[in-house]
Amino acid sequence: MLSAILPVRSLLAAIFLLMAGGGFLNTLVALRLERSGSGALTIGLVGTAYFAGLTLGSIRVPALVGRIGHIRAFATFVALLSADTLAYALYTHALFWGALRLVDGLCLAGIYVCIESWLNERASPERRGVVLTGYMILLYGGQAAGQFLIRLGAGNPAMPLLIGSILVSVAAIPVLLTRIAAPDTGALAPLPFAELYKASPLGMVGAGLTGMMLGAFYALGAVFARRLGMDLADTTLFMSAVILGGVILQWPLGWLSDRIDRRKVIVLVLAGTLAAALTIVLAAAPGSLLLGLGALFGGLSFALYPLCVAHTNDHLSADRRVAASGGLVLVYSLGAAAGPAIGSLAVALAGASGLFLFIAACASAALSFALMRQARSEPVPAHLQEDFVILPRTSPLAASLDPLALDPATGSAEQTKTGSTH
Repeated sequence: MLSAILPVRSLLAAIFLLMAGGGFLNTLVALRLERSGSGALTIGLVGTAYFAGLTLGSIRVPALVGRIGHIRAFATFVALLSADTLAYALYTHALFWGALRLVDGLCLAGIYVCIESWLNERASPERRGVVLTGYMILLYGGQAAGQFLIRLGAGNPAMPLLIGSILVSVAAIPVLLTRIAAPDTGALAPLPFAELYKASPLGMVGAGLTGMMLGAFYALGAVFARRLGMDLADTTLFMSAVILGGVILQWPLGWLSDRIDRRKVIVLVLAGTLAAALTIVLAAAPGSLLLGLGALFGGLSFALYPLCVAHTNDHLSADRRVAASGGLVLVYSLGAAAGPAIGSLAVALAGASGLFLFIAACASAALSFALMRQARSEPVPAHLQEDFVILPRTSPLAASLDPLALDPATGSAEQTKTGSTH
């Protein structure tokens, strides 16, 4: 594994530092806005601004990167993200912070595109799976670690932002000081939504509803914890537990889905997500039980997106998998943009528990659809299913790292080049 990671160590170090320096902002923004008197709907709309920026960036940024080059684009996005992180300390207002979150999303989309393009260029065909796994662990590990920076704000509110900006800036150094060949700048064309739904209705609907669940959680999870009476330390621990849980359970669930009808595993995971969300509502009190339930919820819900991608791949030829995965990440992103706004209405109506009631409603809708699809269509035989691959929910270019998307003749990822998206 080490031999596979060493050629891309600068890129992996950069993504960890970037996530540690910027991955806590969803939590910090929600906490600070609530403390300033903003309601759940306002906080949800600010969360939507971030995911809207991420979605817009994932569509438009690849063309920009192609025009100005990866190194210049990466340096620009990192510099802007670092400055944007500091700007939160200037003025606390929901409209201003919403604009900053939109820019954060655009910047991170650009950073994902650059790093994932480089990883795709540097990772050899036989080591893509290891590189992709390392990338995902460090990405979500950085997010989880960054949550603890929020505690530094107890005595000095600007301190988490200062440390975050430093980490983001330092993240550029290992990349800019290495000689990384510029990868192919051709843009990936996601599969049109109509074709994506025709290929895999469950994959598309599952990805969208998963986006709604996790978008709402990222934007409002800290508000839920604080309204239950958790202090700042316990709130950051709760958010970290969910994120780390999301990494741990993907391997066993993926292994299981490779050996039986994958739809049954999706149904099982959706049922577990529904049960976990409802149990969190019933056991809504600070303590180790809630942390354990949060980790279980993260482990199940984070596995849904790669399961949906794998299920979609089961119905497609190799030359269409990158385009399909690109389409699914856009569907997920659109769901994530809608989730905070709709979830905040549930919180406004039902209090703190409204967040997980909304998540339970999304899981219930997805579960009902999965059961319907299971009854109406025949399963793909287990021996014909493609292997499960852990994929991050970052940009369409992450799909190029999927070893299953390699062209057997060339050993490179199949890419459809076009100027349109869907």
